[in-house]
Amino acid sequence: MGRSKRTVRAGPSVNDLVARATNGDKQAWDALVERYAPLIWSICRRYQLSGADADDVNQSVWLQLVCKLDTFGDPAALPGWLATTAQRECGKIRRAAHGPRAAGHGLDAENLPDEPTGTAEHELLVAERHAALRQAFTGLPAQCQRLIALLTEDPSVPYAQISAKLGIPVGSIGPMRGRCLEKLRRDPAIIALINAGAPSAGDELSRQAAVR
Repeated sequence: MGRSKRTVRAGPSVNDLVARATNGDKQAWDALVERYAPLIWSICRRYQLSGADADDVNQSVWLQLVCKLDTFGDPAALPGWLATTAQRECGKIRRAAHGPRAAGHGLDAENLPDEPTGTAEHELLVAERHAALRQAFTGLPAQCQRLIALLTEDPSVPYAQISAKLGIPVGSIGPMRGRCLEKLRRDPAIIALINAGAPSAGDELSRQAAVR
Protein backbone atom coordinates (compact mmCIF):
# COMPACT_ATOMS: atom_id res chain seq x y z
CA MET A 1 0.00 0.00 0.00
CA GLY A 2 1.39 3.38 -0.91
CA ARG A 3 0.19 6.87 -0.25
CA SER A 4 -3.35 7.04 1.13
CA LYS A 5 -5.76 8.58 -1.36
CA ARG A 6 -7.68 10.48 1.30
CA THR A 7 -6.75 12.71 4.20
CA VAL A 8 -9.25 12.31 7.01
CA ARG A 9 -7.42 13.99 9.85
CA ALA A 10 -7.66 17.45 11.25
CA GLY A 11 -4.56 18.73 12.99
CA PRO A 12 -0.90 18.25 12.10
CA SER A 13 -0.18 16.46 8.82
CA VAL A 14 1.91 13.32 8.79
CA ASN A 15 4.63 15.30 6.99
CA ASP A 16 4.74 17.80 9.84
CA LEU A 17 4.76 15.10 12.51
CA VAL A 18 7.54 13.13 10.82
CA ALA A 19 9.65 16.27 10.38
CA ARG A 20 9.22 17.24 14.03
CA ALA A 21 9.80 13.69 15.29
CA THR A 22 12.99 13.49 13.22
CA ASN A 23 14.20 16.59 15.04
CA GLY A 24 13.60 14.96 18.41
CA ASP A 25 10.12 16.30 19.19
CA LYS A 26 8.71 13.73 21.62
CA GLN A 27 5.17 15.09 21.35
CA ALA A 28 5.26 14.61 17.59
CA TRP A 29 6.50 11.03 18.00
CA ASP A 30 3.78 10.31 20.57
CA ALA A 31 1.21 11.75 18.14
CA LEU A 32 2.44 9.43 15.37
CA VAL A 33 2.16 6.42 17.67
CA GLU A 34 -1.32 7.44 18.83
CA ARG A 35 -2.48 8.01 15.26
CA TYR A 36 -1.17 4.79 13.71
CA ALA A 37 -0.93 2.25 16.54
CA PRO A 38 -4.56 1.17 15.90
CA LEU A 39 -3.56 0.31 12.32
CA ILE A 40 -0.80 -2.01 13.55
CA TRP A 41 -3.03 -3.60 16.17
CA SER A 42 -5.75 -4.26 13.60
CA ILE A 43 -3.27 -6.07 11.36
CA CYS A 44 -2.13 -8.17 14.32
CA ARG A 45 -5.76 -9.11 14.98
CA ARG A 46 -6.21 -10.10 11.34
CA TYR A 47 -3.25 -12.45 11.71
CA GLN A 48 -4.83 -13.78 14.93
CA LEU A 49 -1.74 -13.13 17.03
CA SER A 50 -1.71 -13.48 20.78
CA GLY A 51 -1.43 -10.38 22.94
CA ALA A 52 2.24 -11.04 23.61
CA ASP A 53 3.03 -11.58 19.92
CA ALA A 54 1.11 -8.44 18.98
CA ASP A 55 3.18 -6.51 21.53
CA ASP A 56 6.34 -7.86 19.91
CA VAL A 57 5.14 -6.80 16.46
CA ASN A 58 4.32 -3.30 17.67
CA GLN A 59 7.70 -2.89 19.34
CA SER A 60 9.51 -4.19 16.27
CA VAL A 61 7.63 -1.92 13.84
CA TRP A 62 8.19 1.24 15.88
CA LEU A 63 11.83 0.35 16.52
CA GLN A 64 12.40 -0.06 12.78
CA LEU A 65 10.78 3.31 12.19
CA VAL A 66 13.02 4.96 14.79
CA CYS A 67 16.06 3.57 12.99
CA LYS A 68 15.03 4.92 9.58
CA LEU A 69 12.96 7.98 10.46
CA ASP A 70 15.66 10.48 9.49
CA THR A 71 16.03 8.86 6.06
CA PHE A 72 12.34 8.29 5.38
CA GLY A 73 11.84 9.42 1.80
CA ASP A 74 8.15 10.36 1.63
CA PRO A 75 6.43 11.01 4.98
CA ALA A 76 3.02 10.73 3.30
CA ALA A 77 3.86 7.07 2.56
CA LEU A 78 4.34 6.33 6.27
CA PRO A 79 0.93 4.65 6.80
CA GLY A 80 1.61 2.24 3.94
CA TRP A 81 5.10 1.52 5.25
CA LEU A 82 3.72 0.80 8.72
CA ALA A 83 1.07 -1.53 7.30
CA THR A 84 3.56 -3.43 5.13
CA THR A 85 6.11 -3.71 7.95
CA ALA A 86 3.44 -4.92 10.37
CA GLN A 87 2.30 -7.54 7.84
CA ARG A 88 5.89 -8.70 7.40
CA GLU A 89 6.47 -9.01 11.17
CA CYS A 90 3.16 -10.82 11.66
CA GLY A 91 4.12 -13.24 8.89
CA LYS A 92 7.42 -13.99 10.60
CA ILE A 93 5.67 -14.83 13.85
CA ARG A 94 3.10 -17.00 12.11
CA ARG A 95 5.80 -18.95 10.28
CA ALA A 96 7.81 -19.38 13.48
CA ALA A 97 4.72 -20.68 15.29
CA HIS A 98 4.03 -23.26 12.58
CA GLY A 99 7.64 -24.39 12.34
CA PRO A 100 9.26 -25.92 9.23
CA ARG A 101 5.87 -26.82 7.76
CA ALA A 102 5.23 -23.12 7.19
CA ALA A 103 8.34 -22.67 5.04
CA GLY A 104 7.30 -21.43 1.64
CA HIS A 105 3.74 -20.94 2.78
CA GLY A 106 4.08 -18.03 5.20
CA LEU A 107 1.92 -14.94 5.13
CA ASP A 108 4.73 -12.53 4.37
CA ALA A 109 4.04 -9.07 2.96
CA GLU A 110 5.78 -9.89 -0.31
CA ASN A 111 3.50 -12.90 -0.86
CA LEU A 112 0.22 -11.37 0.22
CA PRO A 113 -2.53 -11.23 -2.42
CA ASP A 114 -4.23 -7.97 -3.31
CA GLU A 115 -7.06 -8.40 -0.82
CA PRO A 116 -4.94 -7.92 2.33
CA THR A 117 -3.51 -4.72 0.84
CA GLY A 118 -7.05 -3.46 0.38
CA THR A 119 -7.81 -4.59 3.91
CA ALA A 120 -4.82 -2.63 5.19
CA GLU A 121 -6.16 0.47 3.43
CA HIS A 122 -9.51 -0.09 5.10
CA GLU A 123 -7.83 -0.64 8.47
CA LEU A 124 -5.92 2.61 8.03
CA LEU A 125 -9.16 4.50 7.42
CA VAL A 126 -10.74 2.85 10.46
CA ALA A 127 -7.71 3.80 12.56
CA GLU A 128 -7.95 7.39 11.30
CA ARG A 129 -11.65 7.50 12.17
CA HIS A 130 -11.00 6.19 15.67
CA ALA A 131 -8.22 8.73 16.17
CA ALA A 132 -10.53 11.53 15.03
CA LEU A 133 -13.22 10.29 17.40
CA ARG A 134 -10.80 10.20 20.34
CA GLN A 135 -9.67 13.72 19.52
CA ALA A 136 -13.26 14.97 19.31
CA PHE A 137 -14.30 13.13 22.48
CA THR A 138 -11.52 14.67 24.56
CA GLY A 139 -12.67 18.10 23.39
CA LEU A 140 -16.12 17.64 24.90
CA PRO A 141 -17.04 19.14 28.28
CA ALA A 142 -16.27 16.78 31.16
CA GLN A 143 -20.00 16.18 31.87
CA CYS A 144 -20.56 15.16 28.24
CA GLN A 145 -17.59 12.79 28.35
CA ARG A 146 -18.95 11.12 31.47
CA LEU A 147 -22.46 10.86 30.04
CA ILE A 148 -21.37 9.36 26.71
CA ALA A 149 -19.01 6.95 28.49
CA LEU A 150 -21.89 5.73 30.67
CA LEU A 151 -24.32 5.50 27.74
CA THR A 152 -21.93 3.36 25.69
CA GLU A 153 -20.90 0.95 28.45
CA ASP A 154 -21.50 -2.76 27.88
CA PRO A 155 -23.57 -4.02 29.62
CA SER A 156 -25.70 -0.91 29.58
CA VAL A 157 -26.04 1.25 32.68
CA PRO A 158 -29.65 1.95 33.80
CA TYR A 159 -30.77 5.56 33.55
CA ALA A 160 -31.37 5.65 37.30
CA GLN A 161 -27.69 4.89 37.92
CA ILE A 162 -26.58 7.45 35.33
CA SER A 163 -28.83 10.01 37.02
CA ALA A 164 -27.29 9.26 40.41
CA LYS A 165 -23.70 9.29 39.14
CA LEU A 166 -24.04 12.54 37.23
CA GLY A 167 -26.46 14.27 39.58
CA ILE A 168 -29.00 15.08 36.86
CA PRO A 169 -32.70 14.13 36.54
CA VAL A 170 -33.53 11.06 34.48
CA GLY A 171 -35.63 13.22 32.17
CA SER A 172 -32.60 15.39 31.37
CA ILE A 173 -30.44 12.51 30.13
CA GLY A 174 -31.97 12.35 26.63
CA PRO A 175 -31.77 16.10 25.87
CA MET A 176 -28.25 16.29 27.31
CA ARG A 177 -27.22 13.30 25.20
CA GLY A 178 -28.48 15.06 22.08
CA ARG A 179 -26.56 18.24 22.87
CA CYS A 180 -23.37 16.29 23.57
CA LEU A 181 -23.59 14.31 20.33
CA GLU A 182 -24.20 17.50 18.37
CA LYS A 183 -21.05 19.00 19.93
CA LEU A 184 -19.18 15.85 18.91
CA ARG A 185 -20.36 16.14 15.30
CA ARG A 186 -19.27 19.79 15.14
CA ASP A 187 -15.71 19.04 16.22
CA PRO A 188 -13.15 20.02 13.51
CA ALA A 189 -11.71 16.47 13.46
CA ILE A 190 -15.13 14.98 12.70
CA ILE A 191 -15.98 17.71 10.17
CA ALA A 192 -12.70 17.04 8.35
CA LEU A 193 -13.56 13.36 8.28
CA ILE A 194 -16.99 14.01 6.79
CA ASN A 195 -15.61 16.47 4.23
CA ALA A 196 -13.10 13.82 3.13
CA GLY A 197 -16.00 11.56 2.20
CA ALA A 198 -15.37 8.97 4.94
CA PRO A 199 -18.13 7.73 7.26
CA SER A 200 -18.21 9.82 10.41
CA ALA A 201 -16.06 8.59 13.26
CA GLY A 202 -18.95 9.48 15.53
CA ASP A 203 -21.51 7.34 13.70
CA GLU A 204 -20.99 4.19 15.74
CA LEU A 205 -20.73 6.03 19.04
CA SER A 206 -23.79 8.13 18.15
CA ARG A 207 -25.78 5.00 17.36
CA GLN A 208 -24.75 3.38 20.63
CA ALA A 209 -25.68 6.43 22.66
CA ALA A 210 -28.84 7.25 20.69
CA VAL A 211 -30.51 3.89 21.19
CA ARG A 212 -30.54 4.38 24.96
